[in-house]
Amino acid sequence: MMRSAAYRIATIYSAAFVIATLVLGVAVYYAAHVALQTQLDDRIAAEMSSLVSEYRSEGLTSLKLVISRRELARATNDLGYALYDPAGHRVAGTLSARRPALGWSTIGFVDREDASDVARSFAVRLDGGERLAVAADWDELEAADRLILTILGVAFLVELIIGGIGAVLLGAYLRHRLSGISGAAEGIIAGDLGTRARVGPRGDEFDRLSAALNAMLDRIGELLDTLRQVSSDVAHDLRTPLSRLRNGLEEGLRTDPGPAVIERAIEQSDQVLSLFSAILRLSEIEAGGLRQAFAPVDLAALVRDLAESYAPAMEAAGRTLAAHVETVPPVIGDRELLAQAVINLLDNALAHTPVGTTVRLGLAVGGGGTVLTVADDGPGIPEADRDRVVQRFARLEASRTRPGYGLGLSLVAAVARIHATSLVLGDARPGLVATLTFGAARR
Repeated sequence: MMRSAAYRIATIYSAAFVIATLVLGVAVYYAAHVALQTQLDDRIAAEMSSLVSEYRSEGLTSLKLVISRRELARATNDLGYALYDPAGHRVAGTLSARRPALGWSTIGFVDREDASDVARSFAVRLDGGERLAVAADWDELEAADRLILTILGVAFLVELIIGGIGAVLLGAYLRHRLSGISGAAEGIIAGDLGTRARVGPRGDEFDRLSAALNAMLDRIGELLDTLRQVSSDVAHDLRTPLSRLRNGLEEGLRTDPGPAVIERAIEQSDQVLSLFSAILRLSEIEAGGLRQAFAPVDLAALVRDLAESYAPAMEAAGRTLAAHVETVPPVIGDRELLAQAVINLLDNALAHTPVGTTVRLGLAVGGGGTVLTVADDGPGIPEADRDRVVQRFARLEASRTRPGYGLGLSLVAAVARIHATSLVLGDARPGLVATLTFGAARR
């Protein structure tokens, strides 16, 4: 059982609680003992003060009479008295003990049952050389001490029993809650990737841990699905240029390899290299290391420059680029990455819209930050496919015969994530609108 961390935690907690109770019990016992002894000393001192006042005002004979009367009142007074002459002989009182030392002391005496006992004594020297002693039996204080110790002992025993039961119950509860989480992990290790930890309705720390584990497993599942899809798409996209490259080289072997054959081979090689360059660039962005070089960027100036340089290409392709750029606060980011994201959005609009389409590039303040939009009045993207097209190698065209690798929007999404925002695709009615919302630059 002690190999279980849950039981160890529960046992340590219970042991600490029991030790704290023991320390508290000792402190209570000591405080009660001191309080009772102080109360007893106060009674003895008050009685001594009264007797000394009687002696000084009425004399020795009156003192002896007062002592006798008080000893007769045993029902209300349990103190003992003794008056000793200068020679040390007891001349008044029934306290059967040797003459005690002056001040406070513990003395032995013979009680009413002729048994030896112990008392708390206070003795003073009178003006005539006599010594007056007032004492109280320790039995009352010892009885109180025994009662307190009995109560504390019983409480401590009960605490041990409750602590032991609590440790077992708490350990079992912790093991039960943790077993669901470890069971899910063991299921994943065994190959059942659909296993998930149970999340209870209470929303406590274990439920939040289970929810976080499930979210992590969901994310891992998504990444594995993406990896499988990426592997398939990369193989598909590489097959065509590599096949063309191989066919061209074989043709060159059968004939004289003229400049045309070599140029086609270089072109096919460049396509393969561009694919790998895009994959490496996307991985570099998603790694997040580029954040260290972030600085304030004048996004308005950047967008104006891109709109001005891209307008001729749009016009040559039979599209129109309309830019509306407002002056906005600078944003924290990488100028090159932001430019690449805008270019990819414009390329996407150019590649997937028919001739005569108007592409609108906008930058304005709104929605809690700086809003960058690229919209067109083309065919758009169905709502069901908008989340899928931002993934790596995702393309609406199932045959994948058109040029491109499906990395443009995924790169934009990666740039958005590294800049603490996200790419949102919406309906421009008609067409598609892509939106990036940036926060203001903060040092």
